[in-house]
Amino acid sequence: MEQRIVIDTNVYVSRALRSHSIPGIAVAKAWRDDVPLLSDATWGELKAVLARSKFVPYLQPGQVELFLKGVWEISELVSIPSPIRVCRDPRDDKFLEVAVHGRADILVTGDQDLLVLHPFHGVAILTPAEFLERE
Repeated sequence: MEQRIVIDTNVYVSRALRSHSIPGIAVAKAWRDDVPLLSDATWGELKAVLARSKFVPYLQPGQVELFLKGVWEISELVSIPSPIRVCRDPRDDKFLEVAVHGRADILVTGDQDLLVLHPFHGVAILTPAEFLERE
């Protein structure tokens, strides 16, 4: 059954760096079976994080651009008509906004600040391993 999925930046970064990691496999499953969701804010954060110089030694030339192109093409862009301010780390609220306004079923994250909110407005907040266990 196709689900609407929000994928946190930390999970995407793990996929970009190590595709065979648990987060990498979780992203591949979401891409294959589900509808990934993005907002302008989450998209901007993903691009900015992957551009950090600390990741350059771990990525092949052109790999980031190709990865981002794939994320963009497979994802649905969600508009955010109203802010959500509930997370103890305000930088993570943008993922809750996408989940709520995008009518997501699941938010996949490794971030404890988001995981403690499970479930949030009917959205399951799961680690990549928990997401993979839900078959």
